Amino acid sequence: MSTESAKKSADSRPSVFDPTCSSRHALELVASKWAMLIISALDEGPMRNAALIRKLGDVSQKMLTQTLKELERNGLVIRDDKQTVPPHVEYRLSAVGRSLSETLVILDHWAETHFGELDAARERYDAEHGG
Repeated sequence: MSTESAKKSADSRPSVFDPTCSSRHALELVASKWAMLIISALDEGPMRNAALIRKLGDVSQKMLTQTLKELERNGLVIRDDKQTVPPHVEYRLSAVGRSLSETLVILDHWAETHFGELDAARERYDAEHGG
């Protein structure tokens, strides 16, 4: 392969730095706090709506529903309606959602380990800058 065709091939790869690349939509979707937390919660296994609300603590029903629909629309979450009375609906990760959860679990652990350092830095900054 010539140097020029190698460069063309490299240039045609998807890049989050290309404003026309759909990978930016993927980043926007998963960068949402609620999406990240829902995917991490579902990493433990299928959950019903009420169980997700309890797990997440402070999510509103509206925000949970909205985020679950967006995650389902993008193929990260599967909605499983058991077709029973009373209604029984569970949410679980799709294969691509599970692959994302592997990364998010690492990010969750990072946040749990370093939140104190970030809190202290924010307090120092605010004290120095009158924030």
